Amino acid sequence: MTIKIAATSAREPQTDVHSKAEHAVETDGAVARPVYEEGLNPALETSEWVVEAIALALPHEDGIRSAAKYIHAQMQRESYTPRTWRTHPLHICPAEPFSWEDPSTHACLNWIFLISSLNFSFWSELEGLPGRYGVEWREGWDSDRIVVHTGYWSLVAAVNRAIEDGIPITDPAFYADQTRCPDSLITHIFRPAAQSIECIPLLHERIRILREVGSILCSHYGGSFYGFIEAFRRRYDSRGSALQLVKMVADTFPSFRDEHTYNGQRVYIWKRTQILVAETWAAFYPEDSSQPHPLFPAGARIQELTMFADYRVPQILHHLRILSYPPTLVKLLNTRTPLASGSPEELSIRAASIVAVERVRREIIRIIADERRVADGSSDGEDEADGDDTVSSVVIDFYLWDLAKRVEGRPGGVEGVQSAAMLPIHRTRSIWY
Repeated sequence: MTIKIAATSAREPQTDVHSKAEHAVETDGAVARPVYEEGLNPALETSEWVVEAIALALPHEDGIRSAAKYIHAQMQRESYTPRTWRTHPLHICPAEPFSWEDPSTHACLNWIFLISSLNFSFWSELEGLPGRYGVEWREGWDSDRIVVHTGYWSLVAAVNRAIEDGIPITDPAFYADQTRCPDSLITHIFRPAAQSIECIPLLHERIRILREVGSILCSHYGGSFYGFIEAFRRRYDSRGSALQLVKMVADTFPSFRDEHTYNGQRVYIWKRTQILVAETWAAFYPEDSSQPHPLFPAGARIQELTMFADYRVPQILHHLRILSYPPTLVKLLNTRTPLASGSPEELSIRAASIVAVERVRREIIRIIADERRVADGSSDGEDEADGDDTVSSVVIDFYLWDLAKRVEGRPGGVEGVQSAAMLPIHRTRSIWY
């Protein structure tokens, strides 16, 4: 719709994870926020190290080749592109043609920022049962049919319902103000459907994050995410990349700083940090892909971002044999054993997901290059494919998440590709994802 208005490692790493950093400062025995060379994503660099250091969840090369072929074919068949983001019935989209002055631009930016700030921990022990937390609202902005939304969509539905009820919940000045927006009102906004016997997880943490990010935007960026984007454009003279925006978000908002310490090394995952930038990029992606992106006119270089390491995409990655798990980890998942945030098991799953999806991306680039060589004899197909916005870990993640939701609860899982048994998601209750 367009709106107008840590722990110890099983084995020592062979290389220093920060060897590609320009400099680093030692703090309490851990490397603190090194500055990486331009174009290097710390989430990928440190995840590669974690995969080797912990050696639990691992990329599975045969599965990567098989799944990459399947994913590439399906994305082509479904015409899955960055613009697919705009087709989700619950999303708020900016008006076209684009204008910085259009109220829908500001409304969309504030909406995406709020959703990304609270986009974490929707899993339930009641998955598949009517009693799990859900929110009653319309099926979409253009539908009058009332349904119960669960999981991530319960967040989106609750926010949209509040907007429809006239509550300015996406306005940072509103949700930062405990007088105008008391805790009781936020609790009301996230009220569960009548059939639900549980409330939204981590409500108090969500309220705390709303106060934090709202106060920062009001104190330093004119009270809006639009103001933050303006500051980004000024800092980089309108030539900033998606990764540079990710780093600015992580530097500015503590609750987006999805970083952990393992064996004295800092590990960057940045799930919500990167998805905030990726969804902003997708929402404003031009209809004609040859035209400059309004937020990144010099090029977003979206290929520098990684997938968004949550609990749902790793589940489908293992199902598609992109990831392999040892029996000990499989047992933990099958017995639904909680994994602490930052534990070796949890970090291994998240880091391996980042590395594996990047390898899927590279395999799809190779497939496209082969197709082009067969079609026209081109010898530079891989360079061309690497610059294709669709061939990015971001869009691959978007597709895999949508695929995981489509097959959720389906006994056989994904059809048409060799797969493993669908394991339960890993259970980590955290604000990071």
